[in-house]
Amino acid sequence: MLSDKILSLAFTRAVKHGTLEMTTAEGERSTFGDGTEPRVSIRFADAAAQMALCLHPELKLGELYTEGRLVIEQGTILDLLQLLLQHTHGQLDELPLQRLRKIRHWMMRRAENDAAKAKRNVAHHYDLDGRLYVLFLDSDRQYSCAYFDHPDASLEEAQAAKKRHIAAKLMVDRGHSVLDIGSGWGGMGLYLAQVAGAGTVKGITLSEEQFEASRRGAAGAGLLDRVRFELEDYRSTTGTFDRIVSVGMFEHVGPPSYDEYFQTCRRLLKEDGVMLLHTIGRSGTPYPANPWITKYIFPGGHLPVLSEIMPAIERAGLIVTDIEILRLHYAYTLRAWRERFLAYREEVLKLYDERFCRMWECYLAMSESVFRWQDAVVFQVQLARRNDVVPLTRGYIAEREAALKAAEGMELKRSA
Repeated sequence: MLSDKILSLAFTRAVKHGTLEMTTAEGERSTFGDGTEPRVSIRFADAAAQMALCLHPELKLGELYTEGRLVIEQGTILDLLQLLLQHTHGQLDELPLQRLRKIRHWMMRRAENDAAKAKRNVAHHYDLDGRLYVLFLDSDRQYSCAYFDHPDASLEEAQAAKKRHIAAKLMVDRGHSVLDIGSGWGGMGLYLAQVAGAGTVKGITLSEEQFEASRRGAAGAGLLDRVRFELEDYRSTTGTFDRIVSVGMFEHVGPPSYDEYFQTCRRLLKEDGVMLLHTIGRSGTPYPANPWITKYIFPGGHLPVLSEIMPAIERAGLIVTDIEILRLHYAYTLRAWRERFLAYREEVLKLYDERFCRMWECYLAMSESVFRWQDAVVFQVQLARRNDVVPLTRGYIAEREAALKAAEGMELKRSA
């Protein structure tokens, strides 16, 4: 069959180390790689599945695995992705994949992301049953890249370090007003008020599930007088703020709206204000997000490269005062999430079904693999309207982190 030959050629080129055994729909077996670990065995349930993977691998790999038409008989979906991706960085732009990506990139750059569409996209992922996220996230439900400031950090410790690191770069002081764009389940906003001492925090989200959970969190912490959460699109926000933070939200904005996003941030940021943007991005050249991810997991999502972000920042009149690139931190975060998800798989089955479980295992594995073996990274971009509001050297970050860590200890004692 033609699909047998195409897959054999593709796997021969991709699998350099490790071992992949393929069983076709007709029962024929082929082995690829050098015979070492990891060892993965896959089987196609039907001939159409083989051809589908040949014609559109980026979309069909996830679909076929989710549907049970690509069966992994030995190993895991992450093991399979490791075999296929660990030695192909920078080699995925070959025809015909290159043409498909160019077409999708052209379409993506013309797809407007207005407030109504943005809310629908957010609801698709973040308004799932809240019990799902409790199963695999940390206790604070931080659903973004953690910061592993020491090798043996647990997920809980790394997520606390992430909040501390961001708060230090924001230079939040007593009495400051803070806007949190894309406030999630409220953990960052509550941290900035409880630990960093912000005077007021406004968190905005488009997720109704997160909105309700955030309000309950603020009430439980006794902070309703200082922290409020609103179901609001950033474009509708009014007023000005001393500090603006946005963590894990910019990925949903989309290139056609970058100018509007940064112009809005400039309008909302006080003259002597500081902003910290924490977003997933890529270290390579621009291309659209994985089509399976955008179809089933994050509709409307896009991972930018710096060359896509910077022109919009410049046009908005904002100044870049610091950039940090977190590389393997998200791979470690996703590994922890994936392991917890699998540990509680039976509980997830009570909420959803087998297809959902396979889809989410694939999502977490795909995400981990692009941070571990491809070009996905996290950008932390510090912005200001003036070039004199941030210290000239970066020593202040460590100093503030130390002070925040001490304040965390005091907050724990008060809560005990």
